[in-house]
Amino acid sequence: MLIAIGIALIIGLAFFYFTISPKLGGKNNAKQLAILNQSQAFKNGKFDNLMPTPMAAPKFSTLVKFFSKDEEQAPTRRLKTQPFLKEEFYAVSNDKLAFSWFGHSSVLLNIGGTAILIDPVFGERASLFTFMGPKRFNYSNQYTVNQMPQIDVVLISHDHYDHLEYETILALKNKVKHFYVPLGVRAHLEKWGVKSEKITELDWWQEVVFSDKIKLIFTPTRHFSGRGLLNRNETLWGSWSIISENHKVFFSSDSGYFDIFKEVGNAIGPFDLAFIENGQYNQDWASIHMMPEESALAASELNAKAVVPIHWGKFSLSIHSWRDPIIRFSKEASKYKYAFLAPAPGRIMIYPWAKTPEWWND
Repeated sequence: MLIAIGIALIIGLAFFYFTISPKLGGKNNAKQLAILNQSQAFKNGKFDNLMPTPMAAPKFSTLVKFFSKDEEQAPTRRLKTQPFLKEEFYAVSNDKLAFSWFGHSSVLLNIGGTAILIDPVFGERASLFTFMGPKRFNYSNQYTVNQMPQIDVVLISHDHYDHLEYETILALKNKVKHFYVPLGVRAHLEKWGVKSEKITELDWWQEVVFSDKIKLIFTPTRHFSGRGLLNRNETLWGSWSIISENHKVFFSSDSGYFDIFKEVGNAIGPFDLAFIENGQYNQDWASIHMMPEESALAASELNAKAVVPIHWGKFSLSIHSWRDPIIRFSKEASKYKYAFLAPAPGRIMIYPWAKTPEWWND
């Protein structure tokens, strides 16, 4: 009897999380689907990549290593990070370019005097669950929405839990002037209480101007989307180009390697600064995440003058050592002409860029 009750409780909990939990976000209604159907990337109710992108299940041996989590996959000690000083960030003059990286893919950018927060995830886990799933590393300084300055723009690259977080959006929704998101992601934000008029959706290669000062261009990547068991690829994914009067910045988000980086570099670049995905890779899913050597090459093809590797240093979503992405990238980057920047989380970087020590080896 007790076993039956236990099984029933587990099934009930799973049903709640996978069908009712607000973290799952919203569903696109008929009006929204009519908009999605106008996209060339939307076919038979799903978005698709520009080239064949196999999504086979990981090998059993990979899964065993992933769930066993040896001591190299996540740091066993507290990582020394930097306190984020928003007064210093406010003080950056409008003609300067500045940024702060908060680990993984969360970046705060000051470009042309506009504060842009990209893929903000400040919660404890990159997961649907509060009690399981990838847990953030132990930082000496953790970051919250309350520590952020006034945010003009939030950019979302896609709807995975390590890029779009329910709790963070709840905390941000009344503190941000406007949200720019891929097609289909509007439904999530509206479900969480963001006002419709504060949301703009973009398709690949669409562009929009914010406050007559900042041009935003949404460009393709090779990835996928989905927050539940049954909604894969119902929303779009992509990268962002951010252009002011004086500077150009690229944010790659997640992608397997393909010729899009060269295309974006030729069409929109050169870029003063590029944030490039570099982490959570494995041969089992090489079509949707780049190896560090591919990431370094992509940065060169973008015609980037300075490059910051992201998507590492906060969550363990693969089986490689947590230091492996930055060690491999830094070695490969020496072959190219761009400046390699790897600041500790929370540090404010202002152009002209200062050298960044190897904080991961401290």
